[in-house]
Amino acid sequence: MHLPEGQSMSGTTKIRHSEIARQLTEAIRSGRYQVGALLPTELELCEQFGTSRHTVRAALQELQQLGFVSRRKNVGTRVESSRPTGAYQALATVDDLALFGATHVRVVRNIQQTVVDLDTARELGCVGGSRWLQISSLRMDEANSGEPIGWTDVYIEPGYKEVGDMIRAAPNTLISSLIETHYGRQIAHIQQEIHAVAVDATLAGELNVDAGTPALKIIRRYMDSSNQIFEISVSIHPADRFTFSMQLTRDARR
Repeated sequence: MHLPEGQSMSGTTKIRHSEIARQLTEAIRSGRYQVGALLPTELELCEQFGTSRHTVRAALQELQQLGFVSRRKNVGTRVESSRPTGAYQALATVDDLALFGATHVRVVRNIQQTVVDLDTARELGCVGGSRWLQISSLRMDEANSGEPIGWTDVYIEPGYKEVGDMIRAAPNTLISSLIETHYGRQIAHIQQEIHAVAVDATLAGELNVDAGTPALKIIRRYMDSSNQIFEISVSIHPADRFTFSMQLTRDARR
């Protein structure tokens, strides 16, 4: 399929690598690109999406890390699977989080108003006794719903209670994206902490693991341009299903 120069599959310009990865993922899942087939070349994808080779390569790297494709010099990018096959997740940017949301469906378990106690407040980095809307859910591989990739408790301001209804209709959309779209409160940055923990008995059944199984706990605080927290998420990922990765680079100015 060929599109006019500068136009993506969705008709947007200046497309991000995460959006290219999302659209290629959908094309693979739908069978437009069959397992065993070669994707268009990097140059063809550059023309198709109206973007740079660097952006296309970043998108293809996302697909490779998720197990959708393999890449070989002088051969090209071959489709290896119509669903994610690895536990590897490179979540180092907001775009990466959006791609994760697009490829892992949310299964809501509970939505409730909650007042956090002092211990929970210390973990979340908020004020003890503050009131939040708590959304508890599993994250499932959309193509393999038998194995949850993690459990997430999301805390948002009570004024965003309509989001509780929205997420059931948009199980692949990040809650922060819904807040940005419907309330105009945009993410300026995300503060992230990662801890090694053991899955407790209350979550073991939901995650289909034994109590005490090693896991990663990831706490993310979503902040606006005024450094005000408007969303906090606490995710528990069994260790054999999720790997956090980030790339460190040297500041060229030093």
